[in-house]
Amino acid sequence: MSYSFRGKVCVITGAGSGIGRALAENLAGKGAKLALSDIDAEGLAETVRRCEALGAEVKSDRLNVAEREAVLLYADAVKAQFGKVNQIYNNAGIAYHGDVEHESFKDIERIMDVDFWGVANGTKAFLPMLIESGDGHVINVSSLFGLISVPSQSAYNAAKFAVRGFTEALNQEMRVGRKPVKVTCVHPGGIKTAVARNATYAENVDGKKGATLFDKYLAIHSPEMAARTIVDGVAKGKSRVLIGWEAKLLDVSQRFMPTGYQIIGGFVNRFANI
Repeated sequence: MSYSFRGKVCVITGAGSGIGRALAENLAGKGAKLALSDIDAEGLAETVRRCEALGAEVKSDRLNVAEREAVLLYADAVKAQFGKVNQIYNNAGIAYHGDVEHESFKDIERIMDVDFWGVANGTKAFLPMLIESGDGHVINVSSLFGLISVPSQSAYNAAKFAVRGFTEALNQEMRVGRKPVKVTCVHPGGIKTAVARNATYAENVDGKKGATLFDKYLAIHSPEMAARTIVDGVAKGKSRVLIGWEAKLLDVSQRFMPTGYQIIGGFVNRFANI
């Protein structure tokens, strides 16, 4: 029998744009009930409008995933409205560019607070409900940069590598404990979202140039394609989902050249001057 999302209660963070919005629309079209959140209230409202036009029942909340107590209260509110939670898509994230030499401790903490702790907060808040549902699923969005490191991305790499380790450990725990929860770690490649344009930068980095280069040369896949790939992976119960040929290629490169790829990446980054 094919997997059905109809009637599933799906929680999506970072739903105001990009992959989060595309996931919401995809799942709305499949008959899921949605709990959508984002720190961007205006973008979130547009996502809600689109999903309701597709016939979905939607709960909408402005939420900062880095605020743990707010996430815990949010989880209780979602359970109170829908009576259950089947899936959590921890998708919210931000970007930052800066060398270790120039970035501040606050820059690192900000990325870790949102990109790692936001995932940990969402997972911990909803996990008891997912177990209770009898067919739960945790979907945590890491990155291509959770597979390989890149100059100027030390903070982002740290957060996304942490998401990967956290999620893979959780997957093992659910299997060993025979809990009714599947776990998927997602590694998107170059997706056409606003993440580069909305990124923050160290003082010595030309942010506008970096965003332009990313949008022109690296953002090669649509958010809709990413959402389809993720949802398909969830339906098939995959533990890992790689999005884009470049994510698959670089994953293989890292496996076969764990140190060699770092030398190549450094030269490419220097040549691009970003």
